[in-house]
Amino acid sequence: MSVLETTVLETINSPEDVKKLSLEEMNILADEIRKGILNRVNLIGGHLGPDLGVVEATIALHYVFNSPVDKFVFDVSHQCYPHKMLTGRKEGFTSPIEHSEISGYFNYNESPHDPFMIGHTSTSVSLATGMAKARDLKGEKYNVIALIGDGSLSGGEAFEGFNNSSVLGSNFIVIVNDNEMSIAENQGGLYKNLKELRESNGTCSNNWFKAFGFDYIYVEEGNNIQVLIDTFKRVKDIDHPIVVHIHTLKGKGYAPAVEHKESGHWSMPGLLNKAEDSGNYEIPECYETITKDYILNKVKEDKSVIAVNAATPGVFWWDSEFRNKLGKNYTDVGIAEQHAVAYSSGLAKNGAKPIFGVMTSFIQRSYDQLSQDLALNNSPATILVYWGGISSADATHLGLFDIPLICNIPNIVYLAPTCKEEYLRMLDWSVEQQNYSVAIRVPTCEYISTGVEDTTDYSVLNKYKVAERGSKVAIIALGDFFGLGQSVKDELKSSLGIDATLINPRFISGVDEELLNSLKSDHSVVITLENGILSGGFGEKISSFYGNSSMKVLNYGAKKEFIDRVPMDELLASYRLKKELIAEDIKSIL
Repeated sequence: MSVLETTVLETINSPEDVKKLSLEEMNILADEIRKGILNRVNLIGGHLGPDLGVVEATIALHYVFNSPVDKFVFDVSHQCYPHKMLTGRKEGFTSPIEHSEISGYFNYNESPHDPFMIGHTSTSVSLATGMAKARDLKGEKYNVIALIGDGSLSGGEAFEGFNNSSVLGSNFIVIVNDNEMSIAENQGGLYKNLKELRESNGTCSNNWFKAFGFDYIYVEEGNNIQVLIDTFKRVKDIDHPIVVHIHTLKGKGYAPAVEHKESGHWSMPGLLNKAEDSGNYEIPECYETITKDYILNKVKEDKSVIAVNAATPGVFWWDSEFRNKLGKNYTDVGIAEQHAVAYSSGLAKNGAKPIFGVMTSFIQRSYDQLSQDLALNNSPATILVYWGGISSADATHLGLFDIPLICNIPNIVYLAPTCKEEYLRMLDWSVEQQNYSVAIRVPTCEYISTGVEDTTDYSVLNKYKVAERGSKVAIIALGDFFGLGQSVKDELKSSLGIDATLINPRFISGVDEELLNSLKSDHSVVITLENGILSGGFGEKISSFYGNSSMKVLNYGAKKEFIDRVPMDELLASYRLKKELIAEDIKSIL
Protein backbone atom coordinates (compact mmCIF):
# COMPACT_ATOMS: atom_id res chain seq x y z
CA MET A 1 0.00 0.00 0.00
CA SER A 2 1.50 3.33 -1.06
CA VAL A 3 1.16 6.82 0.38
CA LEU A 4 -1.53 8.91 -1.29
CA GLU A 5 0.11 11.51 -3.54
CA THR A 6 -1.07 15.11 -3.13
CA THR A 7 0.15 18.54 -4.15
CA VAL A 8 -1.59 21.13 -1.96
CA LEU A 9 -2.49 18.89 0.99
CA GLU A 10 1.15 17.91 1.48
CA THR A 11 1.91 21.59 2.27
CA ILE A 12 -0.77 21.79 4.99
CA ASN A 13 0.53 21.12 8.49
CA SER A 14 -1.71 23.50 10.40
CA PRO A 15 -4.61 25.90 9.76
CA GLU A 16 -2.06 28.68 9.29
CA ASP A 17 -1.07 27.01 6.03
CA VAL A 18 -4.68 27.08 4.80
CA LYS A 19 -4.76 30.88 5.21
CA LYS A 20 -1.93 31.21 2.66
CA LEU A 21 -3.81 29.48 -0.17
CA SER A 22 -5.49 31.02 -3.19
CA LEU A 23 -9.07 30.09 -4.05
CA GLU A 24 -7.80 27.85 -6.85
CA GLU A 25 -5.48 26.07 -4.45
CA MET A 26 -8.28 25.63 -1.93
CA ASN A 27 -10.43 23.94 -4.57
CA ILE A 28 -7.54 21.60 -5.39
CA LEU A 29 -7.18 20.98 -1.65
CA ALA A 30 -10.87 20.04 -1.46
CA ASP A 31 -10.36 17.38 -4.14
CA GLU A 32 -7.29 16.02 -2.36
CA ILE A 33 -9.07 15.89 0.99
CA ARG A 34 -11.83 13.82 -0.63
CA LYS A 35 -9.23 11.43 -2.02
CA GLY A 36 -7.80 11.13 1.49
CA ILE A 37 -11.22 10.35 2.95
CA LEU A 38 -11.84 7.68 0.32
CA ASN A 39 -8.35 6.28 0.86
CA ARG A 40 -8.84 5.91 4.62
CA VAL A 41 -12.37 4.51 4.45
CA ASN A 42 -11.38 2.04 1.75
CA LEU A 43 -8.54 0.69 3.91
CA ILE A 44 -9.97 0.73 7.46
CA GLY A 45 -13.61 1.78 7.15
CA GLY A 46 -15.29 4.85 8.62
CA HIS A 47 -17.74 7.69 8.01
CA LEU A 48 -17.95 8.62 4.36
CA GLY A 49 -20.91 10.69 3.17
CA PRO A 50 -20.97 13.24 6.02
CA ASP A 51 -17.25 13.96 5.71
CA LEU A 52 -17.31 14.26 1.92
CA GLY A 53 -20.12 16.80 2.17
CA VAL A 54 -18.46 19.18 4.62
CA VAL A 55 -15.03 19.54 2.98
CA GLU A 56 -15.50 23.07 1.61
CA ALA A 57 -17.09 24.30 4.84
CA THR A 58 -14.14 22.99 6.85
CA ILE A 59 -11.59 24.64 4.58
CA ALA A 60 -13.48 27.94 4.82
CA LEU A 61 -13.75 27.67 8.62
CA HIS A 62 -10.02 27.22 9.00
CA TYR A 63 -9.31 29.98 6.48
CA VAL A 64 -11.44 32.53 8.35
CA PHE A 65 -11.17 31.51 11.99
CA ASN A 66 -8.12 30.92 14.16
CA SER A 67 -8.23 27.43 15.68
CA PRO A 68 -7.35 26.48 18.40
CA VAL A 69 -7.79 30.00 19.83
CA ASP A 70 -11.24 30.01 18.26
CA LYS A 71 -13.01 26.85 19.44
CA PHE A 72 -14.59 24.35 17.05
CA VAL A 73 -16.99 21.69 18.39
CA PHE A 74 -18.18 19.21 15.75
CA ASP A 75 -21.31 17.25 16.58
CA VAL A 76 -21.00 13.42 16.62
CA SER A 77 -17.63 13.74 14.84
CA HIS A 78 -19.23 12.30 11.70
CA GLN A 79 -17.83 15.36 9.93
CA CYS A 80 -14.37 15.75 11.44
CA TYR A 81 -12.15 14.03 8.84
CA PRO A 82 -11.42 17.20 6.81
CA HIS A 83 -10.79 19.08 10.07
CA LYS A 84 -8.25 16.47 11.13
CA MET A 85 -6.47 16.66 7.78
CA LEU A 86 -6.06 20.43 8.15
CA THR A 87 -4.83 20.28 11.76
CA GLY A 88 -1.66 18.24 11.45
CA ARG A 89 -3.13 14.77 11.05
CA LYS A 90 -3.26 14.28 7.29
CA GLU A 91 -1.05 11.18 7.49
CA GLY A 92 -4.01 9.38 9.06
CA PHE A 93 -5.65 9.68 5.65
CA THR A 94 -2.74 9.53 3.23
CA SER A 95 -0.35 7.00 4.80
CA PRO A 96 -1.43 3.39 5.43
CA ILE A 97 0.99 3.21 8.36
CA GLU A 98 -0.74 6.09 10.15
CA HIS A 99 -4.40 5.26 9.43
CA SER A 100 -5.18 3.48 12.68
CA GLU A 101 -3.14 5.93 14.77
CA ILE A 102 -5.69 8.66 14.14
CA SER A 103 -9.15 8.21 15.62
CA GLY A 104 -12.25 8.55 13.46
CA TYR A 105 -13.70 10.98 16.00
CA PHE A 106 -12.86 14.24 17.75
CA ASN A 107 -10.14 13.36 20.25
CA TYR A 108 -8.48 15.85 22.61
CA ASN A 109 -5.59 13.40 23.11
CA GLU A 110 -4.61 13.92 19.47
CA SER A 111 -4.71 17.67 19.05
CA PRO A 112 -5.47 21.00 20.76
CA HIS A 113 -7.78 21.63 17.79
CA ASP A 114 -10.17 19.02 19.26
CA PRO A 115 -11.41 20.39 22.60
CA PHE A 116 -13.39 17.23 23.41
CA MET A 117 -13.62 13.51 22.73
CA ILE A 118 -16.96 13.23 20.92
CA GLY A 119 -18.79 10.33 19.29
CA HIS A 120 -22.43 10.64 20.31
CA THR A 121 -25.03 12.91 18.83
CA SER A 122 -26.70 16.25 19.53
CA THR A 123 -24.05 17.42 22.02
CA SER A 124 -22.11 20.12 20.16
CA VAL A 125 -24.35 23.09 20.96
CA SER A 126 -24.45 22.22 24.68
CA LEU A 127 -20.68 21.68 24.88
CA ALA A 128 -19.94 24.86 22.95
CA THR A 129 -22.40 26.86 25.08
CA GLY A 130 -20.45 25.86 28.17
CA MET A 131 -17.20 26.92 26.52
CA ALA A 132 -18.68 30.28 25.50
CA LYS A 133 -20.01 30.95 29.00
CA ALA A 134 -16.62 30.10 30.54
CA ARG A 135 -14.96 32.49 28.06
CA ASP A 136 -17.36 35.26 29.07
CA LEU A 137 -16.85 34.63 32.79
CA LYS A 138 -13.09 34.98 32.32
CA GLY A 139 -13.42 38.10 30.19
CA GLU A 140 -11.74 36.51 27.17
CA LYS A 141 -12.37 37.25 23.49
CA TYR A 142 -12.53 34.58 20.79
CA ASN A 143 -15.10 32.77 18.65
CA VAL A 144 -16.92 29.63 19.72
CA ILE A 145 -18.35 27.64 16.81
CA ALA A 146 -20.59 24.58 17.04
CA LEU A 147 -21.15 22.53 13.90
CA ILE A 148 -24.24 20.34 13.94
CA GLY A 149 -25.99 18.35 11.22
CA ASP A 150 -26.61 14.89 9.81
CA GLY A 151 -29.89 14.57 11.70
CA SER A 152 -28.47 15.59 15.07
CA LEU A 153 -30.97 18.41 15.41
CA SER A 154 -33.67 15.87 16.32
CA GLY A 155 -31.88 14.85 19.53
CA GLY A 156 -33.34 16.32 22.70
CA GLU A 157 -30.04 17.74 23.91
CA ALA A 158 -29.81 19.82 20.74
CA PHE A 159 -33.10 21.51 21.65
CA GLU A 160 -31.86 22.14 25.19
CA GLY A 161 -28.59 23.54 23.89
CA PHE A 162 -30.27 25.90 21.43
CA ASN A 163 -32.64 27.10 24.13
CA ASN A 164 -29.80 27.96 26.50
CA SER A 165 -27.26 29.33 24.01
CA SER A 166 -29.70 31.72 22.35
CA VAL A 167 -29.68 33.94 25.45
CA LEU A 168 -25.90 34.08 25.95
CA GLY A 169 -25.78 37.65 24.71
CA SER A 170 -22.27 37.17 23.38
CA ASN A 171 -20.34 35.60 20.51
CA PHE A 172 -21.75 32.17 19.64
CA ILE A 173 -21.90 30.70 16.13
CA VAL A 174 -23.80 27.57 15.14
CA ILE A 175 -23.12 26.08 11.71
CA VAL A 176 -26.10 23.94 10.75
CA ASN A 177 -24.87 21.52 8.09
CA ASP A 178 -28.08 20.65 6.25
CA ASN A 179 -27.43 17.77 3.85
CA GLU A 180 -31.13 16.74 3.85
CA MET A 181 -30.27 13.48 5.61
CA SER A 182 -29.80 11.88 8.97
CA ILE A 183 -28.11 8.48 8.81
CA ALA A 184 -31.23 7.35 6.98
CA GLU A 185 -33.95 9.84 5.98
CA ASN A 186 -34.58 12.79 8.30
CA GLN A 187 -37.63 12.28 10.51
CA GLY A 188 -39.94 14.75 12.23
CA GLY A 189 -41.55 18.14 11.85
CA LEU A 190 -38.34 20.08 12.40
CA TYR A 191 -37.02 18.90 9.04
CA LYS A 192 -40.12 20.18 7.28
CA ASN A 193 -39.04 23.63 8.45
CA LEU A 194 -35.51 23.09 7.16
CA LYS A 195 -37.05 22.21 3.79
CA GLU A 196 -39.12 25.42 3.90
CA LEU A 197 -35.99 27.41 4.67
CA ARG A 198 -34.09 25.82 1.79
CA GLU A 199 -36.91 26.39 -0.69
CA SER A 200 -37.34 30.03 0.37
CA ASN A 201 -33.60 30.71 0.47
CA GLY A 202 -33.93 31.27 4.19
CA THR A 203 -36.68 33.89 3.96
CA CYS A 204 -39.83 32.03 5.01
CA SER A 205 -41.62 33.41 8.07
CA ASN A 206 -41.58 30.02 9.80
CA ASN A 207 -38.01 29.82 11.11
CA TRP A 208 -37.19 27.37 13.91
CA PHE A 209 -33.90 29.05 14.75
CA LYS A 210 -35.32 32.56 14.96
CA ALA A 211 -38.07 31.23 17.22
CA PHE A 212 -35.36 30.31 19.70
CA GLY A 213 -33.97 33.84 19.47
CA PHE A 214 -31.04 33.36 17.09
CA ASP A 215 -29.91 35.68 14.37
CA TYR A 216 -29.90 33.71 11.12
CA ILE A 217 -28.13 33.47 7.76
CA TYR A 218 -28.90 30.94 5.02
CA VAL A 219 -26.26 29.75 2.53
CA GLU A 220 -27.59 27.75 -0.41
CA GLU A 221 -24.15 27.11 -1.89
CA GLY A 222 -22.80 25.15 1.06
CA ASN A 223 -20.11 23.54 -1.09
CA ASN A 224 -18.80 26.80 -2.53
CA ILE A 225 -15.59 27.81 -0.74
CA GLN A 226 -15.69 31.51 -1.72
CA VAL A 227 -19.33 31.93 -0.66
CA LEU A 228 -18.60 30.21 2.64
CA ILE A 229 -15.52 32.34 3.29
CA ASP A 230 -17.53 35.51 2.67
CA THR A 231 -20.27 34.30 5.03
CA PHE A 232 -17.92 33.26 7.81
CA LYS A 233 -16.13 36.62 7.61
CA ARG A 234 -19.51 38.29 8.19
CA VAL A 235 -20.12 36.37 11.42
CA LYS A 236 -16.58 36.26 12.78
CA ASP A 237 -16.32 38.14 16.10
CA ILE A 238 -20.10 38.69 16.17
CA ASP A 239 -21.40 39.87 19.54
CA HIS A 240 -24.53 37.68 19.75
CA PRO A 241 -25.68 34.12 18.93
CA ILE A 242 -26.24 33.37 15.25
CA VAL A 243 -27.09 30.32 13.14
CA VAL A 244 -25.42 29.90 9.75
CA HIS A 245 -27.56 27.38 7.89
CA ILE A 246 -25.58 25.82 5.01
CA HIS A 247 -27.07 23.52 2.38
CA THR A 248 -24.52 20.82 1.47
CA LEU A 249 -24.47 17.62 -0.56
CA LYS A 250 -23.89 14.47 1.47
CA GLY A 251 -21.33 12.28 -0.28
CA LYS A 252 -20.14 15.03 -2.65
CA GLY A 253 -17.33 13.91 -4.92
CA TYR A 254 -18.12 10.20 -4.79
CA ALA A 255 -21.14 9.28 -6.93
CA PRO A 256 -22.11 6.03 -5.10
CA ALA A 257 -22.28 7.92 -1.78
CA VAL A 258 -24.44 10.62 -3.37
CA GLU A 259 -26.78 8.13 -5.00
CA HIS A 260 -27.02 5.87 -1.93
CA LYS A 261 -26.82 8.34 0.92
CA GLU A 262 -27.95 5.91 3.62
CA SER A 263 -25.50 3.10 2.86
CA GLY A 264 -22.87 5.72 2.06
CA HIS A 265 -23.04 7.23 5.54
CA TRP A 266 -20.50 4.74 6.90
CA SER A 267 -18.55 2.03 5.16
CA MET A 268 -16.59 -1.07 6.01
CA PRO A 269 -13.12 -1.48 4.44
CA GLY A 270 -13.03 -2.36 0.75
CA LEU A 271 -15.29 0.52 -0.25
CA LEU A 272 -13.84 1.00 -3.73
CA ASN A 273 -14.08 -2.69 -4.52
CA LYS A 274 -17.70 -2.73 -3.40
CA ALA A 275 -18.46 0.12 -5.78
CA GLU A 276 -17.60 -2.24 -8.64
CA ASP A 277 -19.55 -5.13 -7.13
CA SER A 278 -22.86 -6.00 -8.76
CA GLY A 279 -24.35 -6.45 -5.30
CA ASN A 280 -26.03 -9.71 -6.29
CA TYR A 281 -25.15 -11.88 -3.34
CA GLU A 282 -27.15 -13.70 -0.73
CA ILE A 283 -26.91 -12.56 2.89
CA PRO A 284 -26.42 -15.59 5.15
CA GLU A 285 -28.86 -16.17 7.98
CA CYS A 286 -27.85 -14.26 11.10
CA TYR A 287 -29.46 -12.63 14.13
CA GLU A 288 -30.28 -9.53 12.08
CA THR A 289 -32.03 -11.45 9.29
CA ILE A 290 -34.07 -13.66 11.61
CA THR A 291 -35.17 -10.57 13.55
CA LYS A 292 -36.38 -8.93 10.35
CA ASP A 293 -38.22 -12.08 9.31
CA TYR A 294 -39.79 -12.41 12.75
CA ILE A 295 -41.06 -8.83 12.76
CA LEU A 296 -42.45 -9.01 9.22
CA ASN A 297 -44.29 -12.27 9.95
CA LYS A 298 -45.55 -11.01 13.29
CA VAL A 299 -46.98 -7.85 11.75
CA LYS A 300 -48.90 -9.97 9.24
CA GLU A 301 -50.54 -11.79 12.14
CA ASP A 302 -50.95 -8.86 14.51
CA LYS A 303 -51.27 -5.26 13.37
CA SER A 304 -50.51 -3.98 16.86
CA VAL A 305 -46.85 -5.01 16.49
CA ILE A 306 -44.61 -2.07 15.57
CA ALA A 307 -40.85 -1.74 15.03
CA VAL A 308 -39.25 1.38 16.51
CA ASN A 309 -35.84 2.81 15.68
CA ALA A 310 -33.85 5.94 16.56
CA ALA A 311 -32.20 6.89 13.24
CA THR A 312 -29.83 3.91 13.02
CA PRO A 313 -31.70 1.28 10.97
CA GLY A 314 -28.50 0.07 9.34
CA VAL A 315 -27.25 -1.30 12.67
CA PHE A 316 -30.02 -3.91 12.56
CA TRP A 317 -30.14 -4.22 8.75
CA TRP A 318 -33.59 -2.62 8.75
CA ASP A 319 -33.19 -1.52 5.14
CA SER A 320 -35.61 0.52 3.03
CA GLU A 321 -37.33 -2.63 1.71
CA PHE A 322 -38.02 -3.80 5.26
CA ARG A 323 -39.25 -0.36 6.32
CA ASN A 324 -41.51 -0.03 3.30
CA LYS A 325 -43.07 -3.44 3.93
CA LEU A 326 -43.88 -2.45 7.50
CA GLY A 327 -45.39 0.89 6.48
CA LYS A 328 -47.28 2.38 9.42
CA ASN A 329 -45.97 -0.45 11.61
CA TYR A 330 -42.54 1.18 11.59
CA THR A 331 -41.46 4.40 13.30
CA ASP A 332 -38.10 6.11 13.04
CA VAL A 333 -38.16 8.75 15.78
CA GLY A 334 -34.93 10.38 14.60
CA ILE A 335 -31.84 10.61 16.76
CA ALA A 336 -33.84 10.55 19.98
CA GLU A 337 -33.39 7.43 22.11
CA GLN A 338 -35.03 9.07 25.12
CA HIS A 339 -38.18 9.68 23.12
CA ALA A 340 -37.98 6.20 21.59
CA VAL A 341 -38.12 4.54 25.02
CA ALA A 342 -40.96 6.75 26.27
CA TYR A 343 -42.79 6.36 22.94
CA SER A 344 -42.46 2.59 23.22
CA SER A 345 -43.82 2.75 26.77
CA GLY A 346 -46.81 4.73 25.56
CA LEU A 347 -47.40 2.27 22.72
CA ALA A 348 -47.26 -0.68 25.11
CA LYS A 349 -49.51 0.92 27.73
CA ASN A 350 -52.19 1.50 25.13
CA GLY A 351 -52.24 -2.02 23.72
CA ALA A 352 -49.61 -1.98 20.96
CA LYS A 353 -46.58 -4.28 20.91
CA PRO A 354 -43.45 -2.21 20.28
CA ILE A 355 -40.05 -3.70 19.42
CA PHE A 356 -37.40 -1.02 19.84
CA GLY A 357 -34.02 -1.82 18.27
CA VAL A 358 -31.09 0.14 19.66
CA MET A 359 -27.28 0.03 19.59
CA THR A 360 -25.89 -0.57 23.06
CA SER A 361 -23.74 2.58 23.27
CA PHE A 362 -26.77 4.69 22.35
CA ILE A 363 -29.15 3.22 24.97
CA GLN A 364 -27.04 5.09 27.53
CA ARG A 365 -28.79 8.31 26.53
CA SER A 366 -32.14 7.00 27.76
CA TYR A 367 -31.45 5.89 31.34
CA ASP A 368 -34.11 8.08 32.94
CA GLN A 369 -36.72 6.98 30.44
CA LEU A 370 -35.85 3.31 30.99
CA SER A 371 -36.32 3.81 34.70
CA GLN A 372 -39.20 6.30 34.97
CA ASP A 373 -41.21 6.12 31.76
CA LEU A 374 -40.82 2.41 31.06
CA ALA A 375 -40.00 0.31 34.14
CA LEU A 376 -41.80 2.35 36.79
CA ASN A 377 -44.93 1.98 34.68
CA ASN A 378 -44.23 -1.70 33.98
CA SER A 379 -44.94 -1.18 30.28
CA PRO A 380 -44.59 -4.44 28.31
CA ALA A 381 -42.32 -3.12 25.58
CA THR A 382 -39.49 -5.12 23.97
CA ILE A 383 -36.03 -3.59 23.61
CA LEU A 384 -33.45 -5.32 21.40
CA VAL A 385 -29.94 -4.26 22.44
CA TYR A 386 -27.37 -4.73 19.65
CA TRP A 387 -23.56 -4.73 19.62
CA GLY A 388 -23.14 -5.25 23.36
CA GLY A 389 -19.74 -6.54 24.44
CA ILE A 390 -16.00 -6.08 24.60
CA SER A 391 -14.55 -4.76 21.35
CA SER A 392 -11.66 -2.82 19.84
CA ALA A 393 -13.97 0.10 19.07
CA ASP A 394 -13.31 3.78 19.55
CA ALA A 395 -13.79 4.97 23.14
CA THR A 396 -17.01 6.75 22.17
CA HIS A 397 -18.72 3.61 20.88
CA LEU A 398 -17.96 0.99 23.51
CA GLY A 399 -20.66 -1.63 24.12
CA LEU A 400 -19.53 -2.45 27.64
CA PHE A 401 -21.98 -0.63 29.85
CA ASP A 402 -25.48 -1.87 29.03
CA ILE A 403 -25.60 -4.73 31.56
CA PRO A 404 -25.10 -2.60 34.71
CA LEU A 405 -27.29 0.12 33.20
CA ILE A 406 -30.30 -2.07 32.41
CA CYS A 407 -30.17 -5.05 34.75
CA ASN A 408 -30.30 -2.98 37.95
CA ILE A 409 -33.57 -1.19 37.12
CA PRO A 410 -36.61 -2.82 38.80
CA ASN A 411 -39.30 -4.36 36.58
CA ILE A 412 -36.99 -4.84 33.57
CA VAL A 413 -36.25 -8.43 32.62
CA TYR A 414 -32.93 -8.50 30.77
CA LEU A 415 -32.28 -11.67 28.77
CA ALA A 416 -29.12 -13.07 27.15
CA PRO A 417 -29.71 -15.78 24.53
CA THR A 418 -26.91 -18.06 23.40
CA CYS A 419 -28.37 -19.25 20.08
CA LYS A 420 -31.03 -18.66 17.45
CA GLU A 421 -33.61 -20.88 19.11
CA GLU A 422 -33.33 -19.18 22.50
CA TYR A 423 -33.37 -15.75 20.91
CA LEU A 424 -36.55 -16.33 18.92
CA ARG A 425 -38.28 -17.93 21.91
CA MET A 426 -37.34 -14.99 24.14
CA LEU A 427 -38.42 -12.49 21.50
CA ASP A 428 -41.81 -14.08 20.98
CA TRP A 429 -42.40 -14.45 24.72
CA SER A 430 -41.51 -10.80 25.26
CA VAL A 431 -43.80 -9.52 22.50
CA GLU A 432 -46.79 -11.54 23.70
CA GLN A 433 -46.47 -11.18 27.51
CA GLN A 434 -48.02 -8.24 29.35
CA ASN A 435 -46.31 -8.31 32.75
CA TYR A 436 -42.81 -6.91 32.30
CA SER A 437 -40.61 -4.50 30.42
CA VAL A 438 -38.16 -6.78 28.58
CA ALA A 439 -34.74 -6.17 27.04
CA ILE A 440 -32.89 -8.81 25.02
CA ARG A 441 -29.15 -8.61 24.42
CA VAL A 442 -28.87 -9.72 20.79
CA PRO A 443 -25.77 -11.95 20.48
CA THR A 444 -22.69 -10.47 18.85
CA CYS A 445 -20.82 -13.77 18.75
CA GLU A 446 -20.79 -16.28 15.92
CA TYR A 447 -24.31 -17.13 14.76
CA ILE A 448 -25.36 -20.40 16.39
CA SER A 449 -28.36 -22.58 15.61
CA THR A 450 -28.75 -25.78 17.60
CA GLY A 451 -31.68 -27.06 15.58
CA VAL A 452 -33.47 -27.83 18.85
CA GLU A 453 -36.60 -25.82 19.61
CA ASP A 454 -36.50 -23.87 22.85
CA THR A 455 -39.69 -24.51 24.84
CA THR A 456 -38.69 -22.57 27.96
CA ASP A 457 -41.42 -20.65 29.77
CA TYR A 458 -39.63 -17.36 30.36
CA SER A 459 -42.48 -16.07 32.50
CA VAL A 460 -40.92 -18.22 35.26
CA LEU A 461 -38.24 -15.65 35.97
CA ASN A 462 -34.58 -16.17 36.79
CA LYS A 463 -34.39 -19.91 36.16
CA TYR A 464 -30.94 -20.82 34.88
CA LYS A 465 -30.32 -23.79 32.61
CA VAL A 466 -27.78 -26.43 33.63
CA ALA A 467 -26.27 -27.40 30.28
CA GLU A 468 -23.88 -30.03 31.72
CA ARG A 469 -23.80 -31.21 35.32
CA GLY A 470 -20.48 -31.87 37.00
CA SER A 471 -18.91 -31.05 40.34
CA LYS A 472 -16.24 -29.03 42.12
CA VAL A 473 -16.29 -26.05 39.71
CA ALA A 474 -19.37 -24.36 38.23
CA ILE A 475 -19.07 -22.15 35.15
CA ILE A 476 -21.89 -19.63 34.72
CA ALA A 477 -21.41 -18.36 31.17
CA LEU A 478 -23.71 -15.54 30.09
CA GLY A 479 -24.94 -15.05 26.53
CA ASP A 480 -22.08 -14.45 24.11
CA PHE A 481 -19.61 -16.09 26.48
CA PHE A 482 -21.39 -19.42 26.66
CA GLY A 483 -19.00 -20.73 24.01
CA LEU A 484 -16.07 -19.56 26.13
CA GLY A 485 -17.65 -21.39 29.05
CA GLN A 486 -17.70 -24.61 27.05
CA SER A 487 -14.02 -24.22 26.14
CA VAL A 488 -13.12 -23.53 29.79
CA LYS A 489 -14.97 -26.70 30.80
CA ASP A 490 -12.98 -28.69 28.23
CA GLU A 491 -9.72 -27.10 29.41
CA LEU A 492 -10.42 -27.96 33.04
CA LYS A 493 -11.14 -31.55 32.05
CA SER A 494 -7.96 -31.95 30.04
CA SER A 495 -5.54 -30.00 32.24
CA LEU A 496 -6.90 -30.58 35.75
CA GLY A 497 -9.18 -33.61 35.42
CA ILE A 498 -12.16 -31.57 36.66
CA ASP A 499 -15.59 -32.27 35.23
CA ALA A 500 -17.11 -28.83 35.74
CA THR A 501 -20.78 -27.86 35.73
CA LEU A 502 -21.72 -25.56 32.85
CA ILE A 503 -24.66 -23.21 33.33
CA ASN A 504 -26.47 -20.98 30.84
CA PRO A 505 -28.12 -18.31 33.04
CA ARG A 506 -30.24 -16.69 30.29
CA PHE A 507 -31.49 -14.06 32.76
CA ILE A 508 -29.08 -11.14 33.26
CA SER A 509 -31.29 -9.25 35.68
CA GLY A 510 -31.93 -11.91 38.33
CA VAL A 511 -30.41 -14.71 40.38
CA ASP A 512 -31.54 -18.36 40.48
CA GLU A 513 -31.23 -18.78 44.24
CA GLU A 514 -32.42 -22.38 44.26
CA LEU A 515 -29.78 -23.49 41.75
CA LEU A 516 -26.99 -21.46 43.36
CA ASN A 517 -27.80 -22.92 46.76
CA SER A 518 -27.74 -26.43 45.29
CA LEU A 519 -24.18 -25.93 44.08
CA LYS A 520 -22.93 -25.54 47.65
CA SER A 521 -23.14 -29.28 48.29
CA ASP A 522 -20.56 -30.42 45.74
CA HIS A 523 -18.86 -27.30 44.37
CA SER A 524 -16.16 -25.13 45.92
CA VAL A 525 -15.59 -22.65 43.07
CA VAL A 526 -18.00 -20.72 40.86
CA ILE A 527 -16.80 -18.61 37.95
CA THR A 528 -18.88 -16.13 35.97
CA LEU A 529 -18.20 -15.04 32.40
CA GLU A 530 -19.85 -11.91 30.95
CA ASN A 531 -19.20 -9.85 27.84
CA GLY A 532 -19.21 -6.45 29.54
CA ILE A 533 -17.84 -4.56 32.54
CA LEU A 534 -17.78 -6.34 35.87
CA SER A 535 -18.63 -3.33 38.06
CA GLY A 536 -22.36 -3.46 38.71
CA GLY A 537 -22.73 -6.34 36.28
CA PHE A 538 -24.06 -9.87 36.26
CA GLY A 539 -21.14 -11.61 37.96
CA GLU A 540 -21.23 -9.32 40.96
CA LYS A 541 -24.78 -10.50 41.66
CA ILE A 542 -23.46 -14.05 41.95
CA SER A 543 -20.58 -12.92 44.17
CA SER A 544 -23.00 -11.05 46.40
CA PHE A 545 -25.23 -14.09 46.73
CA TYR A 546 -22.33 -16.26 47.92
CA GLY A 547 -20.81 -13.49 50.05
CA ASN A 548 -21.58 -15.07 53.45
CA SER A 549 -20.69 -18.61 52.40
CA SER A 550 -17.47 -20.55 51.87
CA MET A 551 -17.96 -20.62 48.06
CA LYS A 552 -15.12 -18.98 46.15
CA VAL A 553 -16.33 -16.87 43.21
CA LEU A 554 -14.24 -15.57 40.31
CA ASN A 555 -15.80 -12.94 38.04
CA TYR A 556 -14.50 -12.56 34.49
CA GLY A 557 -15.33 -9.62 32.26
CA ALA A 558 -14.00 -6.16 31.46
CA LYS A 559 -12.51 -3.64 33.85
CA LYS A 560 -14.31 -0.35 34.46
CA GLU A 561 -12.33 1.79 32.04
CA PHE A 562 -12.58 3.65 28.77
CA ILE A 563 -10.59 1.69 26.22
CA ASP A 564 -9.79 3.17 22.84
CA ARG A 565 -9.10 0.97 19.80
CA VAL A 566 -7.20 -1.67 21.77
CA PRO A 567 -6.74 -4.92 19.79
CA MET A 568 -9.26 -7.55 20.85
CA ASP A 569 -6.71 -10.24 21.61
CA GLU A 570 -4.82 -7.84 23.86
CA LEU A 571 -8.02 -6.97 25.72
CA LEU A 572 -9.04 -10.59 26.28
CA ALA A 573 -5.57 -11.39 27.61
CA SER A 574 -5.55 -8.41 29.98
CA TYR A 575 -8.97 -9.43 31.32
CA ARG A 576 -7.80 -13.08 31.53
CA LEU A 577 -10.70 -14.07 29.28
CA LYS A 578 -8.85 -17.02 27.79
CA LYS A 579 -9.45 -20.63 28.71
CA GLU A 580 -5.83 -21.31 29.73
CA LEU A 581 -5.67 -18.25 31.98
CA ILE A 582 -8.99 -19.06 33.63
CA ALA A 583 -7.82 -22.64 34.25
CA GLU A 584 -4.63 -21.25 35.83
CA ASP A 585 -6.70 -19.12 38.21
CA ILE A 586 -8.89 -22.03 39.20
CA LYS A 587 -5.88 -24.25 39.80
CA SER A 588 -4.31 -21.64 42.07
CA ILE A 589 -7.27 -21.52 44.45
CA LEU A 590 -8.22 -25.22 44.56
